[in-house]
Amino acid sequence: MAATILADTVISISDLKKNPTLAVAQGEGFPVAVLNRNNPEFYCLPAESYEALLNKIEDLELNTLADSRANQARINVNIDDL
Repeated sequence: MAATILADTVISISDLKKNPTLAVAQGEGFPVAVLNRNNPEFYCLPAESYEALLNKIEDLELNTLADSRANQARINVNIDDL
């Protein structure tokens, strides 16, 4: 069964075990596919890139929440009533 590799850089799991830091550096900030018997086993990326990814996901979730609240019925209030 053919597997789709979602990274421009690949490394074998054996090479990852030899030098994990080099494996991450080869990706230059982008994901590195780690292959086991020519199939992608997992992806690794630098901590900075992972943090940026989590921040983007959080922003998307907050935008979705804000959009859903913007579509709710509005209550008109007179400032003098406060």
